[in-house]
Amino acid sequence: MEKFKTFLSMIKVEHTLFALPFAFTGMLLAAEGLPSLSTVLWIVTAVLGARSGAMGFNRLADAAIDARNPRTAKRDIPAGRISRKEAGIYTAISFAVYLFAAYMLNPLCFWLSPIPLGIFMLYSYTKRFTFLCHVVLGVALGLAPIGAWVAVRGEVSTSIVMLGLAVLLWAAGFDIVYACQDIDFDRKENLHSIPRYIGVTGSLNLARVLHALAFLIFFSAKFMFGLGWIYLAGVLLTGIFMLYQHAILKPNDLSKLDMAFFNLNAYISVTIFLFTAVDIFL
Repeated sequence: MEKFKTFLSMIKVEHTLFALPFAFTGMLLAAEGLPSLSTVLWIVTAVLGARSGAMGFNRLADAAIDARNPRTAKRDIPAGRISRKEAGIYTAISFAVYLFAAYMLNPLCFWLSPIPLGIFMLYSYTKRFTFLCHVVLGVALGLAPIGAWVAVRGEVSTSIVMLGLAVLLWAAGFDIVYACQDIDFDRKENLHSIPRYIGVTGSLNLARVLHALAFLIFFSAKFMFGLGWIYLAGVLLTGIFMLYQHAILKPNDLSKLDMAFFNLNAYISVTIFLFTAVDIFL
């Protein structure tokens, strides 16, 4: 159990707040309310299993790189608090839980379930050969509302794909900002990231553009899904969070990066979910 707790710490299970609220949003939109309790439980299980497995696989793939990076050298695998074998076992269990949950939801979920797995694994290596690694991460998170929609309806629609695109742009934007911490290390190790090529100022500006596009799609979701003014109020609130997120980050001062990355991104995903839920139920 101590090793399992270490694994949960290693994968930062609390950061599931980035993906789970968007999965719930897709679920509520698909059901136009609340689906059956079993569907809700299996969606939660699938998201937790997928996200835990994806982070575990990423930590395994990056263990040697993390050991050479002063910022990440104290992570659990480089620091020896959990072995690669132990992390691999928990990662495999997490992916198995995800696949089983997909099987329990509906046939289409199960048959499509290898696609997210492939994207999760691909992301862990993209930084070695392309600066589009941030976009691949965005795709991984953008699948959350789409997957939940498929879990409820057993089909895919254009509207939910557009919502997934909004999540993709939002996630890619904040990952670009987060990567600004490692510009020097990326250049030294010949790792690819957008900040490595366009610098901190360019990266912050690009992230602003991506977040503006994400905001516009979140706004248009009101019309795509027939939502009301309550949802719109939530979108406007997320816009305020995004503005504040970028206001506290300066090219020469990234000291508030953790707050911008962890706290405000959690506020954004939870706000979209809560205001969608209230709008639908009222």
